[in-house]
Amino acid sequence: MLVLTWKISLRRSVLKQQLVSNASNIMEPVIRINPGASKWDIRQRVWDYIEDKNLANFPRPVHNRIPNFKGAFGACSKVADLQAFAQTVEVKVDPDKPLEGARFAVLQAQKTLLVPTPRLRSGLFNKITPQPGANKEQLRVCSSSQGVKDFSVPVDLDAKVKVDLVVVGSVAVSETGCRIGKGEGFADMEWAMMASMGAVDESTVVVTVVHDCQVLDVPEELIGSHDLTVDYILTPTRVIKTECKLPKPQGIIWSKLDAEKLEKIPILKKLRALEEQAGKDVTLGTASHAAEPGLQANQPKRQPRRRPRRNAQQDTEGEAGQESRREKKGEGEQRGRQQPARVRKESRGSGRGDEEGDAGRLAKGRSRRAVREQGPEEGGGEAASQRKLPQSLTTVYLGGIPAGLRVSELKAALRERKAAPLRLTWQGAQHRAFLDYSDPQVADQALEALQGLCLNDHSLQAELAKSQRGQKRPGQRQKPSVAAATSKASPPDTKSDTAQEAEQ
Repeated sequence: MLVLTWKISLRRSVLKQQLVSNASNIMEPVIRINPGASKWDIRQRVWDYIEDKNLANFPRPVHNRIPNFKGAFGACSKVADLQAFAQTVEVKVDPDKPLEGARFAVLQAQKTLLVPTPRLRSGLFNKITPQPGANKEQLRVCSSSQGVKDFSVPVDLDAKVKVDLVVVGSVAVSETGCRIGKGEGFADMEWAMMASMGAVDESTVVVTVVHDCQVLDVPEELIGSHDLTVDYILTPTRVIKTECKLPKPQGIIWSKLDAEKLEKIPILKKLRALEEQAGKDVTLGTASHAAEPGLQANQPKRQPRRRPRRNAQQDTEGEAGQESRREKKGEGEQRGRQQPARVRKESRGSGRGDEEGDAGRLAKGRSRRAVREQGPEEGGGEAASQRKLPQSLTTVYLGGIPAGLRVSELKAALRERKAAPLRLTWQGAQHRAFLDYSDPQVADQALEALQGLCLNDHSLQAELAKSQRGQKRPGQRQKPSVAAATSKASPPDTKSDTAQEAEQ
């Protein structure tokens, strides 16, 4: 006991020395912000710098995320050394991956840990309740994203909650406490909702944990009345007390929300009804006020590591369209429509007679029609479904699929988690599948929903597909050849187009 008390005193003395050192030696930001830069410009500079310098762990790339920077766990552990932390009972920590160490520190200190529900879909808080007598390793599991799901108990809006300390993630933050998040406004919204409930007030301490490069000169004029400011910044090398002079939001500013936002976050409807009963102004704004301008129309899309795919497909479809018109004259309009692009191209270049080519086209046409009936998300009917798919797709790799799992079981799990893709390419023999989504934001939501997915007692790994993979990726077109048609290399249960041609 004496040794433990001595260690705590020693750590606090080191922390005080760090605070004094930080106050006297202000570090120059490594990322320079140009005059007139917007919030989006700052985010992009930070994300690009972290990627260029390889400063982050999974998930990558860090664009449109709270970066999971290297050294995040150690930086989070410093929260236990803060004097404000010692006096807390209930601590709210965001569910971001880089804040896992902060959640662990709260549980290890035997304080009440509150974590917001992901994207506020089903409420505001979840209380994390480890098993009685949980050891250090079990507490680590509870602090992970999977543990947050497995050991959480929802906290109702009517529950009397008093949050003493809040830990949030950031993309950029200044030494004066001005914070910029990833642009979706959830941390600001959560604070505003807590303020409306009376769970937080101006005295509640706000802490953020970032890499040293994320501490930069954020212009104060970019911070709005709805933006949350911070009191402490924890980095792998520093502890910064901001002495922020800007006030924290006092509640929900309804004029900055619109009806669409209320549909996405159902709990807002309940809060709005309560405040309307209390006689407050709950008039909603228009869509243009719901988010900052950069996120409405001018926000650049994240550039995930996607495979190149559309040029080859468009060329093939263009050639197929011309040849289809020629074939309609001799074979009839209906057969020309049913014949897939790839089959026409193969029969044209195979050098076989017309009679054999016609027979092959009929057989393959029947096969393609059968696959199309299964729907595009199973990877079949690509020639027919390509016209309905967006020109640019974002692909998610799903690995660790257990042997014996059926594609129908995976599809049911995806639907249950509201992560059904536009197209699913099943490669069960390689224990993997590829999921195609319409854009990076939808893929991001699916990735978040798929974290911790477990089927047949096997944990599945979900991440953005990497364009650097050496093997052929689903969706890429290649010229068919006789060797490809007769090869036995493709696994029998692979549902990609190449394998279908090999089987036929």
